[in-house]
Amino acid sequence: MSRTKWRALAAVTLLLTGSGILAAASPAQGAAPVIPTLTNIRTGLNTGFDRVVLDLSSGPAPAVSYQLVDELTADPSGEIVWLTGQYFINVAAFPAAAHDTAGNPTYTGPQKFRTRNLQNVMAVAVTGDFEASLTIGLGVRSRTTVNVFTLTAPNRVVIDVAH
Repeated sequence: MSRTKWRALAAVTLLLTGSGILAAASPAQGAAPVIPTLTNIRTGLNTGFDRVVLDLSSGPAPAVSYQLVDELTADPSGEIVWLTGQYFINVAAFPAAAHDTAGNPTYTGPQKFRTRNLQNVMAVAVTGDFEASLTIGLGVRSRTTVNVFTLTAPNRVVIDVAH
């Protein structure tokens, strides 16, 4: 075999081998990201504040935010969510969900419930679970200080509402 043909054969072999490596690597790169899912909602009365904890499965800790709102709306429908309370707090976590990749609920508790054991928080509702965005609504007696943060190992979203 001539040197030119040998080089051409080597180049084609390298090209095909490289394509095989890239093709084999593609499924791993295209894998869906892990989204933590809601597994439980807990409440507790503490000195000076009420605490609501959203227990999440493993995955990256979500970014969280909250808004004081006049009324709660369901995501994505925009329908009003009727909840006991004088004022309302809308808490959002992203990425997070209340269902698995097959669409099955991962949180099987009530979608709305009263919190008679707390001083300021009167009720809690799951208001949205859409496109990796989980929203929770709180009905409260009075507008006061709110602190929302995440904890890891295990993943949790913590919502503290002062009395």
